Amino acid sequence: MRVEDLREQESVVEAVLFTMGQSVEIRQLAAALESTEKEAAAAAERLRERYDEEDSGMQILRLEDSYQMSTRTKFYSNLIKVAATPKKQVLTDVVMETLAIIAYKQPVTKADIEKIRGVKSDHAVNRLIEYNLVYEAGRMDAPGRPALFATTEEFLRRVGVSSTVELPEMNLEQREEIKSEVEEELNLKLNGDGLPMSDEELAALAEVEAEANSDNVTDDLSEIDYTKEEQELKIKQEEERHEMQ
Repeated sequence: MRVEDLREQESVVEAVLFTMGQSVEIRQLAAALESTEKEAAAAAERLRERYDEEDSGMQILRLEDSYQMSTRTKFYSNLIKVAATPKKQVLTDVVMETLAIIAYKQPVTKADIEKIRGVKSDHAVNRLIEYNLVYEAGRMDAPGRPALFATTEEFLRRVGVSSTVELPEMNLEQREEIKSEVEEELNLKLNGDGLPMSDEELAALAEVEAEANSDNVTDDLSEIDYTKEEQELKIKQEEERHEMQ
């Protein structure tokens, strides 16, 4: 394809993204270009790279299977000087904790969130929906048809990633530390997935701990026997010393 044709594709994508204002799916860009989705994605990527190279005030974001034009974050402070001050969204520790659970476990039901947190989470989930960070992604095929919650494109924009697969992984030390804190706070045991252990898992854990305790008791008795023999020897030595005197 000629350079002029490639540049025209970029211009079409630019016009669509600017006009729509919100994210546009690749299939929609393909329809606008009358091309394949692969060609549309390539055109959007070229446009994104050009904006980055020019350090433009605007940027092209890749959000899952969509693209969006937005202001480059480093210019937000300049925009605030001429725009109305936006309402500040304060995420409390409770809301942040709930958001983290949804981000890493999605799609997840409210019941599963509450099982992990150990407390009701209606208010936190509703607040996240209000902030457009979480949405109802469907219904579980189970009794009661509970709602499933997942993160939105706004969440990806706020976090600065293109997909949830880019979210940072928690290292093992952090995982074990948090797991211990939760177990202590809720007085329950968690499995490797961070969920409360089932009866079968608890039974297996109890058996392992019982064996460990048994070994410790044996070691303790050996130490007690040794100490007792040592004491008897000292008593005998003391009696002999008195007889000699």
